[in-house]
Amino acid sequence: MRDVVIAGTGMTPFRRAPGWGLRAMATDAADEALKDAGLAASAVDRVYFGNAVAPTVTQQDMIKGQVAFRCSDLAGLPVVNVENACASGTSALLMAVEAVSAGFAEVALAVGAEQLTSEDRVRSFQALRGSTDITEIGEAGPDQDWTRSILMDFYSAEAREFLDRNGATAEDFALVAVKNRRNASLNPLAQFREPQTVEQVLASRMIVPPLTLAMCSPLTDGAAAAVVCSAGYARTHLPDADPLAVRGCVMRGGRTAPPVVEASAAVAEVSGLSVADVDLIELHDAAAPAELLQYGEIGLCERGEEHLLVRRGETDLGGRIPVNTSGGLTSRGHALGATGLAQIAELATQLRGRAGRRQVDGARRALAVNCGGWLGGGYAVTLATVLEHVR
Repeated sequence: MRDVVIAGTGMTPFRRAPGWGLRAMATDAADEALKDAGLAASAVDRVYFGNAVAPTVTQQDMIKGQVAFRCSDLAGLPVVNVENACASGTSALLMAVEAVSAGFAEVALAVGAEQLTSEDRVRSFQALRGSTDITEIGEAGPDQDWTRSILMDFYSAEAREFLDRNGATAEDFALVAVKNRRNASLNPLAQFREPQTVEQVLASRMIVPPLTLAMCSPLTDGAAAAVVCSAGYARTHLPDADPLAVRGCVMRGGRTAPPVVEASAAVAEVSGLSVADVDLIELHDAAAPAELLQYGEIGLCERGEEHLLVRRGETDLGGRIPVNTSGGLTSRGHALGATGLAQIAELATQLRGRAGRRQVDGARRALAVNCGGWLGGGYAVTLATVLEHVR
């Protein structure tokens, strides 16, 4: 198996933009990633296209990636469409990494794009309902509430259990939302950039107790991309690139433990790097409590002490281990199929020292955890990726 690097990344702004369309956003992100790598589209062997909800929201199914790139320089290339709920983008990255590592491609492009918002808001929430087991929750009836994502019901249950189990309060969830909004205020690509206070978070509209609106990820549109190539190809053909070594990229489904636990343990084994060895982390905070839960699941602290990290500012910029420097899903935005690759784009920006006022000093290694779907009381799938700056 060959060493693999990410040679370039690209990302659109994340925003609410009904009608923007997969073609425009995917092409913009892909073009930026190729430019960042110093490559022409003709160098790409394969494209892996991550998208979660186009069949429901825009009614584009089956050949989403081919349609997205049909008017670009990538038209006609082999395209593999990847759908894996909110983990679609990193699943596309994993397939690109595996293809290059195995020698089936020298250069592969992973793109994630999502048109989640629609003039018909019901479509968005119908699509999100499909990320869980319909046979378990039942088909939607005529009185179905389409004013929120069903996933917030699941996050709410987790949050209440967390509060019952630990000495935490809803203010701890608010602290996560405030931290991530503060980070997003420094990220020009983030959806929400206006700083907020704990009081404002707690006073925002209640979605499902104890989750307020400001604790929940928004409906978001956007795209992100990464150019993956062999380390040898980068040395030979990309002398001006600033590559990032992919030390590990793994997927787990949670057979014997929650998938976040399994994925983070597996990527530590593959990479030889524990969570203590990384300088920053992007976590899947689809709701603020999820970030706290993942602190314990990835081994950042002992179980039951998760809320103490955010109280002490350990996961702030400038803290012991900054988490969600991009603003996370709650403030950068959660464009489902693009979310995982947005995490990778943020890590690349940080590791290359290009993050401006949100830069983590001396960042060299980083971890991303991207989750998708809901099944049996937890995530259906989780991917964990470790990157290292090699120059």
